Amino acid sequence: MTTHNRPARVAEEFRHELSALLARGLKDPRITGFVTVTGSKMSPDLKEATVYVSIHGDERVRKDTFAGLQAAAGFLQREVSRALRLRNTPHLRFVYDESVARGDRIERLLREARTQGQEPAADVEPAPGAAPDDEAEE
Repeated sequence: MTTHNRPARVAEEFRHELSALLARGLKDPRITGFVTVTGSKMSPDLKEATVYVSIHGDERVRKDTFAGLQAAAGFLQREVSRALRLRNTPHLRFVYDESVARGDRIERLLREARTQGQEPAADVEPAPGAAPDDEAEE
């Protein structure tokens, strides 16, 4: 018996069409940051679409761009529904996805740790109960 997950398939198509629409650009002057659609979820009845977006830029650019996306939600949901030929137009809701920003921060911290780790670490004490280096080799 095969199970079909129509909401997941529609969510993926919705994400794909929305990404293409955003790549073409919107006329809203608030949308200045680079917007990436990182994922989407569709409710089982196909009436709610939650789209996760990542916005590259400083904090002010992110807030302005997110406000512009929310203002354009009606236009975007209508255009995507028209392209997908859905019977009912799902209500579009944007959620800011922090995973890309968090990953960038972790990468930056790792780079800093590597550059600091190249300096000799003479002040490092062995853990309690650990054998000194010369006794461990015997």
